[in-house]
Amino acid sequence: MSLMENCPPKHQEIFAQRWGTWCAAVGPEQVAAVEALLGDAQSAQALVRTFVGSDFFVQQSCRQPGLLAQLLEQADCGLAVLELSELETEDQLERALRQLRNRVNCEAIWRDFAGQWDIPGACARLTALAEVTIQGALDWHRQKMVERHGEPRSRTGEIQPMIVLGMGKLGARELNLSSDIDLIFAYPEPGQSDGDKPLENQAYFQRLGQRLIKSLDAVTADGFVFRVDMRLRPYGDSGPLVSHYAALEDYYQTQGREWERYAMIKARPVAMAGEGAAEAAEELMELLRPFTYRRYIDFSVIEALREMKILIQRQVRARGLIDNIKLGRGGIREVEFIAQAFQLIRGGREPALRERNILNILPQLEEGGHLPEGAAAELRGAYLLLRRVEHGLQAERDQQTQTLPPEMERRERLAFALGYRDWPALESELIAARTVVEREFDEVIAPPEESTEISATDRWQLLWAGCEREEERDSWLEQLHEGGFQPAAKALEALVNLRSDRIVNALPASGRARLDQTMPLLLAAASDVGEPLLALERVTPLLRSILRRSAYLVLINENPPVLAQLLRLCSASPWIAEQLARHPILLDEMLDQRRLLEPSTAQDIADDLRQEMLRVDEDDLEAQMEALRLFKQGQSLRIAAQEVTGALPLMKVSDSLTWLAEAILQQSLVLAWQQVTEKHGAPAGTSADDMRFAIVAYGKLGGLELGHGSDLDIVFVHDAESQQYTDGERAIDNLSFYTRLAQRLIHILQTRTLSGPLYEVDTRLRPSGNSGLLVTSLTAFEKYQRESAWTWEHQALVRTRTVAGSERLGKDFEALRLKLLCEPRDEQKLREEVVAMRDKMRAQLDKSNDQQFDLKHGPGGIVDIEFLVQYAALAWAQRAPSIVRYTDNIRILESLTEAGLMPAHQAGHLIDAYKAYRSEGHRLALQQQPGVVSGDQFDAERKTVVTTWQQILG
Repeated sequence: MSLMENCPPKHQEIFAQRWGTWCAAVGPEQVAAVEALLGDAQSAQALVRTFVGSDFFVQQSCRQPGLLAQLLEQADCGLAVLELSELETEDQLERALRQLRNRVNCEAIWRDFAGQWDIPGACARLTALAEVTIQGALDWHRQKMVERHGEPRSRTGEIQPMIVLGMGKLGARELNLSSDIDLIFAYPEPGQSDGDKPLENQAYFQRLGQRLIKSLDAVTADGFVFRVDMRLRPYGDSGPLVSHYAALEDYYQTQGREWERYAMIKARPVAMAGEGAAEAAEELMELLRPFTYRRYIDFSVIEALREMKILIQRQVRARGLIDNIKLGRGGIREVEFIAQAFQLIRGGREPALRERNILNILPQLEEGGHLPEGAAAELRGAYLLLRRVEHGLQAERDQQTQTLPPEMERRERLAFALGYRDWPALESELIAARTVVEREFDEVIAPPEESTEISATDRWQLLWAGCEREEERDSWLEQLHEGGFQPAAKALEALVNLRSDRIVNALPASGRARLDQTMPLLLAAASDVGEPLLALERVTPLLRSILRRSAYLVLINENPPVLAQLLRLCSASPWIAEQLARHPILLDEMLDQRRLLEPSTAQDIADDLRQEMLRVDEDDLEAQMEALRLFKQGQSLRIAAQEVTGALPLMKVSDSLTWLAEAILQQSLVLAWQQVTEKHGAPAGTSADDMRFAIVAYGKLGGLELGHGSDLDIVFVHDAESQQYTDGERAIDNLSFYTRLAQRLIHILQTRTLSGPLYEVDTRLRPSGNSGLLVTSLTAFEKYQRESAWTWEHQALVRTRTVAGSERLGKDFEALRLKLLCEPRDEQKLREEVVAMRDKMRAQLDKSNDQQFDLKHGPGGIVDIEFLVQYAALAWAQRAPSIVRYTDNIRILESLTEAGLMPAHQAGHLIDAYKAYRSEGHRLALQQQPGVVSGDQFDAERKTVVTTWQQILG
């Protein structure tokens, strides 16, 4: 049977390519075996759909030659049992887990696309996979811990088991192909292990939990098992990794939030290890039940659910999630909200509603009169379609995505894999399904038409007005606690301090009235953010800075979205809070919420800056410099806001910061040119459009990788005749002219005005460093690079590009850079010099030790990846000039793969590690923390980089 007969013409090219790849990988015997099994159109159709719809399936089938035949022969390949006793090393365990995961995911994809399993069946198998792998890894690591440290015991000598709670889709047995798994770790009682090297139970189970996470989460040559998310545990990322029962009970009784009740609906034990584990797991669930489900019909939760619903709607509007079938309107999240809202309200009195699986709960809600007749069936159909499309999206590349691809070709492949005639056929069903979900979602917890109850703002008004009254302290503390301000005593102290502040007492009546109007709104809005007290503490310095300019208070009072955004951003980043406190004028940036969170292109930023400068008197240098600074601060705030809200991913954040620096450099250079030419005239053959002068960026600016607060590493080049003179009345030679031009530019950038400097500038990478000329001719630059430059200077050249000045000269520099990088080099000597420089840098700069890892300079960190890229570029560019056409590390790594100089998996691992490091570095910068992390973080990435270093640089 010809497979092509089952493949529409528009998909034949991709199918032929992938089929050919598979045939070449597995050999003729396997090809013949599979062809012999293709006895009917149904099996041939399944094969074609799967190959067209899933590149991941094709890759895994190439790595597992017998897999395709096995899937064709068997109706269900089952879940293999992990023989833990045969796995002697951690590497063997991780390999076995990942091979099992890849096989099971491939079967789920095949059965889905072949129409042999429905979505509940596929989810059940993927959930079973998670349970088997979590349990297997837990058992293996626990045995190793027992051998080394003994059994963990309570203070009365009882062995302590570890319980793993599965949350979210894992708890509900609804796992996706590429789901995260949300886990919480717990053990019953404190104590100590009984081995020769005893550990406190907290440290024991923390270490066990860390090892379990690594075995599942780390990316190896075989991929990963599951991405593990621990943020649902008490206190989130800032809390202990594992908690004993008493600590859990105390947290949920005193500090548990409504969203945590919402999350706990789906919680269940998914793995456990240790004597008495089953009984301990039951005890844990009994302990959590009163927190999740109240003993009565819980109408008190309605307001919290209403707020959750509003947050969902705001997020959709702010992020424009039209193509996201999970988070967008009418998406999967809205179906889950519909069900779980009723469960929270009524689950205390109606035990039947304590069902974790959404498909089981929907008909019960309709039977109980909570959903209109027919709604359960409609929601079920919509949910199943959305989940099936979600599986199809994730099957394509084994990526956690719920966003429909932008390319029509990929949409058509998705539709074909799912059994649809074409994309419009699938799209029409999706629209209909999402319309059903959207309609039902809008009906759940609708806002009341009118209410005579006291509003939240009124309650906060009473608190602000009376916070200093000691006799009402207990009442205020209770209100603050209920509003999420924890510890409440600290929040109350902050409010009392602000209200009694000398600046507040000195305000005129109008200013005091505006503050009194602001504070209740601020407190109500703060209670909506993740950490209300943190938001209050961070926004208070801004309040103090604007009290005497109370027009800003009016701005906040009359624009509730501005206030909400302000608190979210200050809560997310102390850097943002500090910038706003220093420069309250930046509040204006927050007026246009759409513009605040809408990413700009390089052209947008340059155009906005030009328009801003047109408003300033061109003869007033001080005003021009201040305008540049305000523009930079405003744009930096927007970019930071887009980063912390998720509107911009890491790579785009760096792009935006880089574009901003380029626009400011170009505008600053124009100002410097105007000033110097007014005084001395211009060199022959120059103009404002071609100054015969260019700014060359090195380092992060050159590599399009600027972070918040990055310095600018720049070098200046010209190509005018140095000995000739300018044409002004106070003529000077051209070299002096360009030196003064560079000095004036640096002055504009670095001078500290009321708004601070624009950028700190570093010009030490110029030829001969600080002892060399500030500005170099292009000819002299080439001579220096060929005759005098050290290897590290050639490495730096890999990340250089022109960013401002003469476009013509910029092109000449780019051509020279390419020529210099493509010079033949002695690879052994180059290797030795690169390694020697890296060793020297690490000895001087690495802050890593047993407890912490330096993201930049630590072994296996950012600089190691940069040095690997730079070595590869210098060593191999002669063979493949294309690898140095880009200056950023990620595209150079991709180019190395395209040129056949580095395996795709190796480059991919380096790219993933580099992105992970830089993402954490950006996060730490916004938190105003140094670029070091706990020594147990990024273990897999560091190993990958070190292994690659050994393979390439020895």
